[in-house]
Amino acid sequence: MKLIVALLLVTYSLSSFSSVLIGLVDIQKVITTIKEGKNVQGSLEKAFNDKKSILKKDEEKIKKSQEDYKKQSMVLAEAARATKEREIQDMMMKLQNKTMEYQREIQKMEQDMKKPILDKLRPIIDDVSKANAVAMTFELSAAPIVYAESKKDLTDDVIQAYDKKHPGK
Repeated sequence: MKLIVALLLVTYSLSSFSSVLIGLVDIQKVITTIKEGKNVQGSLEKAFNDKKSILKKDEEKIKKSQEDYKKQSMVLAEAARATKEREIQDMMMKLQNKTMEYQREIQKMEQDMKKPILDKLRPIIDDVSKANAVAMTFELSAAPIVYAESKKDLTDDVIQAYDKKHPGK
């Protein structure tokens, strides 16, 4: 008797699971497609290019110092040669440190600029999910769904709803 009840419960549970609709949202696509996200991307690219040009100038200085050293190395005294080598190494270390610092700055800037978008995005995803009668919604890159019997990509609907509610500048 207990076995029959258990089988009925399992059968009933499995049939109710088959009607669950899973929603999927590609948040990265949303951010790069919405107007506000495009503005953020433009600002980040500008900041990145500014930092890149500074680093390129520093690299050129190092190359010039290395070329000068190669030309002068035969006529320099041992102490002067060692000093020049240390100067070039110091320049290379400073460049490496500056590169890492700039990477951290750009990453922080990206987080700071995307956070308000993500905060505004969550309720929109909730609304779009409810409007599409979705039981659960997953972010594609964070939890890729390999298989679901019933799934729906809500990304384009979320993009439209976001731009309608928060028109970018």
